[in-house]
Amino acid sequence: MENFIRVRADRGGSEVVVWWTGDVYAWTPYGGPHHLFGFEGINLARAVTVEGGYELLSREAAFYLDPRSREILDEWDNPISGERVDVLQVWNDPVNQRWLADGPRGPFRVPVTRIGENMVFNTDILLAYPSPLPVAEFPDNSGDDTYRAMELFQFFARAADVEDPARENVPCTFSWSRVSPWLPWMRMADRPGALVYHCRGAKMADWEAVPEHVRTYVAEHRPEFAHAPESWSAPNETSWTYYKKHTAG
Repeated sequence: MENFIRVRADRGGSEVVVWWTGDVYAWTPYGGPHHLFGFEGINLARAVTVEGGYELLSREAAFYLDPRSREILDEWDNPISGERVDVLQVWNDPVNQRWLADGPRGPFRVPVTRIGENMVFNTDILLAYPSPLPVAEFPDNSGDDTYRAMELFQFFARAADVEDPARENVPCTFSWSRVSPWLPWMRMADRPGALVYHCRGAKMADWEAVPEHVRTYVAEHRPEFAHAPESWSAPNETSWTYYKKHTAG
């Protein structure tokens, strides 16, 4: 846990920004695969020491892009349904985690693989829980009363940096893949298939190292996402809970 907190964040509590870019594909049993979107985002986090471990306080924003021009989308022509829909970007606040040496689910574990001069930390998150969008209430947006998805992360760091106990903050790059249901705003709840995200990114030196177009979009729409939260809050926001709030508003 001590090693991974230095790779993912900063053990001294300083704010850390990570940035990623990649693409989103549609898998269906009747055609494709389809290249639906580019995808680019940021996560701002700080690690806070608590009894038995750490709290990782973070919020994240991510944006669906035209797959060719890479411009942030406001509307999207769905090639599968033929419908034009409004795009709801990702504004998840908070996205907090509690890491304890001995937590409710047992001892903290992150598998590590040594590959030459590098170390790879992987976290495979398999999700299945009651959907915030029950099918009876959201028949166009939700295809199951249980939300099922996979979030697959790999964090790459130099072994020499990880093994240096004086380093509070270890530079890293990472990969992220996700398999999930259709997004609620895609209005494809009754169609078989899934989304596959394939992204890669890095821990940045600071906020100014994030690509300018991302910083500009955040400043114009939700400037608080340029910084990590200061304190713990719950529950976490997801694209599904944010959609529910957005439609209710």
